[in-house]
Amino acid sequence: MYYRSIADMNSTIARNLHRLPRDIDLVVGIPRSGLLAANLVSLTANIQMTDLDSFVAGKTFSCGITKRSAALQRTIPEMRRILVIDDSINGGGAMREARVKAAAAGVARDQLVFAAVYGTYERYDEADLVLEVVPQPRLFQWNVMHHKFLGQSCVDIDGVLCFDPTNEENDDGPAYLQFLAQARPLYVPTRKIAYLVTSRLEKYRAQTEAWLAAQGIEYGELIMLDLPSKEERQRLAAHGRFKAEFYRRSDAVLFIESEHDQAVNIAKLSGKPVLCIESQQMISSNSAWLLAGLKQAKSLEGRQAMLKAAARAMLGERGYQALKGRVRKPA
Repeated sequence: MYYRSIADMNSTIARNLHRLPRDIDLVVGIPRSGLLAANLVSLTANIQMTDLDSFVAGKTFSCGITKRSAALQRTIPEMRRILVIDDSINGGGAMREARVKAAAAGVARDQLVFAAVYGTYERYDEADLVLEVVPQPRLFQWNVMHHKFLGQSCVDIDGVLCFDPTNEENDDGPAYLQFLAQARPLYVPTRKIAYLVTSRLEKYRAQTEAWLAAQGIEYGELIMLDLPSKEERQRLAAHGRFKAEFYRRSDAVLFIESEHDQAVNIAKLSGKPVLCIESQQMISSNSAWLLAGLKQAKSLEGRQAMLKAAARAMLGERGYQALKGRVRKPA
């Protein structure tokens, strides 16, 4: 499963700016996710931006006062070339609709460039340019909580659906009960989640179910840790192991976890991919073993040994020696 974060999108755009025509004066975002891509292009290249409907209406967004230039003062009739961009393209339906809308603006076709940051394939009839090929199945940071994959996923609660409790709130007593009732929503899904898997204690099921109902969050099963107290949970260090064991036995294809270290542990123990909200990384079982080993290797020599072992495992001895022959130590 492939994953791209907002930081990944920014990097992809920066790496591919040279592929865009130099005379672009306006970037038009296809709602909604295309507005994110358009904003990043606009800020990086210092050109005007707008959304598709505003473009058809002949309007652009204001530019502020920090990056003034003559190019930012052009009106739409004065634009030399216009980039219409979306975050991604798969079947091409959204891009086809955008082309029809853009044509209504009365701008000549040769002035319009249609692009997507990510595409399932390199070439599309509907797009002039795809910046990076990312095959299916794939998820993006900006749509993960609205994706159909939630129906095949395990999802953590604290740090994902709501903010984590503070140290003061996490007292396994009155303050924690208040937190459970009033937890501030974080990433609220718009699709039904297959399994909510949380290290909250089983004795707080009623409060947790009440909060989920109040937020309108739909789910199949709520899996909670059946231990008597917070102290016992900490003594057993059961968080990651408990989640990994359920995930391993389930039919879920993805676990969405809040904390990086737990995500690494869950991926390592389950043998399945884990999306970490904290680090915005998709962690596979193979990368989990490497990340865990690097953390355990305290010295530079230890880390180098771990990296060499990982390279040998992935490339084989012959491939490793070939790579080693190409890499020369600095004089």
